[in-house]
Amino acid sequence: MGSVFIRGATIWDATGAPAVMGDVLVTDRHIEWVRPGGAGESVQAERVIDAAGRFLMPGMVEGHAHISFGNAAGTEELVQPSPEAHTLITMQGARDLIDAGFTSAYGASEAKLRLGVAIRDAVNAGLIPGPRIRAGSMEITVVGSIGDESREHNPRIGISHIISGPEEMRHAVRLACREGCDNIKLDISGDPFYPTAPAHTTPMAWDEVKMAVDTAHAYGKKVNAHARSAESVKHAIRAGVTAIFHAEFHDEEMLDLCEEAKDRIFIAPSIGLFHTMIHEGEPWLPKGTAEAMGIPQLVEASIETHSALRKRGIRHVIGGDYGLAWNRQGTNARDVRHLVDYYGYTPAEALICATRHGGLLMRDEGDLGTIEPGKLADLLLIDGDPLTDVDAVADRSRIAMVMKDGALHSLAAGL
Repeated sequence: MGSVFIRGATIWDATGAPAVMGDVLVTDRHIEWVRPGGAGESVQAERVIDAAGRFLMPGMVEGHAHISFGNAAGTEELVQPSPEAHTLITMQGARDLIDAGFTSAYGASEAKLRLGVAIRDAVNAGLIPGPRIRAGSMEITVVGSIGDESREHNPRIGISHIISGPEEMRHAVRLACREGCDNIKLDISGDPFYPTAPAHTTPMAWDEVKMAVDTAHAYGKKVNAHARSAESVKHAIRAGVTAIFHAEFHDEEMLDLCEEAKDRIFIAPSIGLFHTMIHEGEPWLPKGTAEAMGIPQLVEASIETHSALRKRGIRHVIGGDYGLAWNRQGTNARDVRHLVDYYGYTPAEALICATRHGGLLMRDEGDLGTIEPGKLADLLLIDGDPLTDVDAVADRSRIAMVMKDGALHSLAAGL
């Protein structure tokens, strides 16, 4: 990959230190050095980029990725495509993410079992552009909960693997591991989209959750949890889940468990979906749909829960169920603004959720998500200052450079 010298940038390294003017040298995949104030000497590199004061930050991490969802308006659009067509849809989702400055994608779940696996492998082989991917499995759910769209008279196949009991769970997890998935997704709680299993309920039993986590860990895989109810979050933490999505409802026991586990868990509030349902749902969602589903009340619960979690030092990541018609793939960076507006984060703290926290979720090695010597060179160059104008990271026209693994994915004309 050679060497790239980035000169005269405003460097924000995501360590908690203030931004400083300086230079960065990238050699092959890694950051070789960072020099505040500039190199002060001639630097030999295969490519020199004059940042001219632009904001240099780590690449963003989508912490709740559904790269195969293809901006669908409903479940039927996720079921209908053939595997071949759906692979192309997923390829475009990966392209949308890296074009928007997301150099990593932590897979939540995909619409078919091997979609994330196939695109991950193609990206790693250099065949197609895309972020670094941890491939998500299909959602694993239980009879009568979120994702189960069958009825006794119509055994409809959807986008979830439906189980009942620990032994069926063991089989489902082993199958996902065999097929190459990195992350196993469990639907522990209910959901507002499924009236028979509302968001505050916990249809998946403890022994099913524990079986899933134990089985996945035996294969060296991570586990994700769709967990809106307080009880579902407790199940997830006690069983050893790594990534918890949603978590709108809480009690003191749930908050205490999160705090006790704060060095091993990550939570994605996923507020983006609800925000767009309320404010941008039409024409895909008829007027009044969000209100009829109780989404404003879930937003209020989310604000209370995640503001409390922020104060307890829980590591949030961004990721708001992007990939739906009203919540489109590639607009994911709006979650940085949402963490500020809904949960009280400062712009710098929200950016850390989008970079450093996401990097730790992606890679246990700790070599991703900050601008420090020896770290993987995933970097963005932004026109503007996201520390004072947080929307700058969500505007593709202001992303002057995207670098992943030391290789330039995009670079604005003249740089």
